[in-house]
Amino acid sequence: MLQEFAKTIHLAATPDAVWDAVNNVHRVASWLPIVREVRDVDPPRSYAALLEDRLGPFAMRADLELVVERDARRMRVSAAGEDRQVASRITATIEIVVEPDDGGTSLGVTGRFEVTGRVATLGAGAIRKKGDRILQEFFDNAGTELGGRGPAIEPVESPS
Repeated sequence: MLQEFAKTIHLAATPDAVWDAVNNVHRVASWLPIVREVRDVDPPRSYAALLEDRLGPFAMRADLELVVERDARRMRVSAAGEDRQVASRITATIEIVVEPDDGGTSLGVTGRFEVTGRVATLGAGAIRKKGDRILQEFFDNAGTELGGRGPAIEPVESPS
């Protein structure tokens, strides 16, 4: 089950402050309650983390490999992991963009994730709903830490 997303939050913090925050993989992981135990493998490019979550009857626990590429206030994160106990795999590609925005900063996140295996049998609707909730938590936590302003989240057009 492949899902694409694109959302933007408007922050009171300066672009430099937001960029410093998103460049800290451990800090960004703290904005995602399902990510635990982030470990440096070969920083600033390679990390490992543990993804733990419940999806329907499945308790998912996947070791993730993360590869981070950075360029001029733009970051691309690729993640992949597998939970052998529930025979499921998750992959994700995320792009984070930091841009000046009317005295603050716009933090845009676009990407896609795919869940395969037994967990995917729950169906696209359940997985989409869970993904939307996790993304909402990410933006809520980023906004709390970096000074969200205006509407908490403004969706932008999803990539086709």
